[in-house]
Amino acid sequence: MVCIEHWSATAQQILAKQLWIQHVRSRAQFIKISVLSLVFCASVVSGNVSLRYLPVSFTQAVGATTPFFTAVFAYIMTVKREAWLTYLTLVPVVTGVVIASGGEPSFHLFGFIMCIGATAARALKSVLQGILLSSEGEKLNSMNLLLYMAPVAVVILLPATLFMEDNVVGITIALARKDVNIVWYLLFNSAMAYCVNLTNFLVTKHTSALTLQVLGNAKGAVAVVVSILIFKNPVSVTGMLGYLLTVLGVILYSEAKKRTK
Repeated sequence: MVCIEHWSATAQQILAKQLWIQHVRSRAQFIKISVLSLVFCASVVSGNVSLRYLPVSFTQAVGATTPFFTAVFAYIMTVKREAWLTYLTLVPVVTGVVIASGGEPSFHLFGFIMCIGATAARALKSVLQGILLSSEGEKLNSMNLLLYMAPVAVVILLPATLFMEDNVVGITIALARKDVNIVWYLLFNSAMAYCVNLTNFLVTKHTSALTLQVLGNAKGAVAVVVSILIFKNPVSVTGMLGYLLTVLGVILYSEAKKRTK
């Protein structure tokens, strides 16, 4: 009972800190938030475009290389080095994707380029949000970072959507009239996106950007299997070997992080 009360009190303290409104302290901080929003939008748009040309299973396999890009960006922007063993475990992660790419029956060059762009942008976003969540003098909590990111993302995505998607408003209204459930699907999707981003911020703050992306690969492995089962997209033996090698790299990374703590 004492442990439960202690856990409850700790949870309430964390929630109170998250709900505390923080104001943007400087122009430089606002610029960083805006850049983070821009990178986030770039990752979403590139990822969605890649799905027009590539199956979900393959995009998830490519997305498994995010830890590699994250390690590179983290070193460039924060001069933060991981142990050599940690970097070594990223080799099978990247190698697995290279093998999977060569054995992918539905490979499309433009889709692959967009997928790589989305992966790199996702990694850069993780590093940038880590800076905003933990840097002294500009530290924001997860709720407040989302609060200031969201309006900037809307300003970026709204004109981009109107430009890239012909008659998107008319099509959405027509779909809603035909089936009102589409409205609930969109609302549910938005709520899930909010929860995903909030969770990402919390994990980044309490661990690291690189750990966040490696943990995300566990989700990617599940998504590969589910995608193949649902969409029945063809997968070669070479592609499956590449996927398995990538998953093995994720497991080795987790073990390496445990040993270096």
